[in-house]
Amino acid sequence: MAKRQRFAERRKASGYSQEQFASAVQVDRSTVQRWERGEVDPQPWQRPKIARLLQVTAKELDDLLNSDSHIPRRVSGTWLSASTTLSDDEFGAHELARRVQSSDIGAETLQRLEQSFDDLAMEYPVSPPQELLERVRTHSAYVAHLLDARMTLSEQRRLLVVGGWFQLLGATLHIDLHQDHAATARLQTAATLAQHADHAEIQAWCYETDAWRVLTEGDYARALELSLIAQQIAPVGSSVAIQATAQEGRARARLNEPRETYSAIGRVQQMSASLVRRKSAEHHYQYDPGKALSYTATTLAWIGDPSAEDHAREVIAQLAPVDDIHKWPRRVASANIDLALTLLNGDRLDEACSAAQRAILSGRIVPSNHWRALEVVKAIESRRVSGASDLREAYQTLKAIES
Repeated sequence: MAKRQRFAERRKASGYSQEQFASAVQVDRSTVQRWERGEVDPQPWQRPKIARLLQVTAKELDDLLNSDSHIPRRVSGTWLSASTTLSDDEFGAHELARRVQSSDIGAETLQRLEQSFDDLAMEYPVSPPQELLERVRTHSAYVAHLLDARMTLSEQRRLLVVGGWFQLLGATLHIDLHQDHAATARLQTAATLAQHADHAEIQAWCYETDAWRVLTEGDYARALELSLIAQQIAPVGSSVAIQATAQEGRARARLNEPRETYSAIGRVQQMSASLVRRKSAEHHYQYDPGKALSYTATTLAWIGDPSAEDHAREVIAQLAPVDDIHKWPRRVASANIDLALTLLNGDRLDEACSAAQRAILSGRIVPSNHWRALEVVKAIESRRVSGASDLREAYQTLKAIES
């Protein structure tokens, strides 16, 4: 493609250097250079802003992008006669159809990205967050690179959606690592991509994820507010609708609202009863009945209900490998914390200490959940249990390793 001299001249006449223009459009300078060299076209959602900056109409912008190369007035093909003369309106329609079908990406690239996200989401329960975060960064950078390529409208939406999922998972990992500023940035980016793609599920997950973050920080009222917003946005019957309801229950348990807590538990159980696992392994963004059991154990433990013990033991029996605590999913470590808390409420102190120590020594408690382990450690210390000093030492070792 020939250089777009008139496009570059219009940019200069409007008072923008390449760097200033790139900043105004919110792209890299290299992208503006590629536009002006004729290597790529601006994306459809970028064109209105470009037209405003250059103070031209959409039609005039198209002329600036196309006028440096000769465009034939006659088109031959299987359905147009070679002698047919096209009007401007006809040519515009055909050119639009050509652009809509033009792509540098392809279905295979998008499928691989979507599969990579699924793989990472299934590794989340059993992998160190820092390790997964590096892989999320790599995939997110590749998505950003592809945004400058030519693609069809359907491919564009798929790319925005998978980019939103990667940003959401990245935010979750940052929360696990107590990296709040990075988590906020990724949640905002995930929400922006979801809005452009009109993807309500990702938008709802952003609110649900933020609800979990503020709950771990002790802001239970804000956690409740965010979980209710997530439920309003979430598609009916979706995994995020169930997860946000579970988050509501946990927030209400911490706010000491028993009636509302049990109501949330009941709604989660009702919504999740008909679910079946869609992947061969646990997927962080796909709810399954096992998650309902785990969240119920935690919520009941927080509200002081003795039946939390049965729920926690069932989670452990279903998911814990018998021979190696270091192979536990995170859900099993959390269930042992729930069990310890419930046993403390029943004055079964030695059992509580043992359960808490297993959870801590498993190495499956991420930094965002240290506060839950610390609650149990402090409670055991206050009761002067014989194993309290060993438990405190195990906790301090965990913090030192994860910090």
